[in-house]
Amino acid sequence: MHVDVEAHRTMIRAAARPVRRPWQPMLAELAELGGGKAEVLRHSERPWASITFSGSRHTITLRFAGRDAAEAGEAYIAALPEHEFAIPGQLVVEAAVVAVDHALLPEPSLTVEAELLLLEDA
Repeated sequence: MHVDVEAHRTMIRAAARPVRRPWQPMLAELAELGGGKAEVLRHSERPWASITFSGSRHTITLRFAGRDAAEAGEAYIAALPEHEFAIPGQLVVEAAVVAVDHALLPEPSLTVEAELLLLEDA
């Protein structure tokens, strides 16, 4: 039996590299954009591709609970579409608020659903 030692070393190095998960820095930026007052309720990711590009579409639901947090949520809604993201290896080509739910009782709260399209930056 012949074992290609160099090929084996290459496989080990590849396995040791961290897996790139663009949603992790994306969620961190969204939390910062929300003034640190948002709770992530849901995040889903699905692959996206065109003839020339590939990437992923993300749906994120954030909840802003309390008066101060709801105000931060309003600022988040206003800022999201024009926000310049800095996600390594990714370009955010679309960021849109797709649903908003306001509640006043038992305390003011705001639930915001957003969709983002990330493309791999080659």
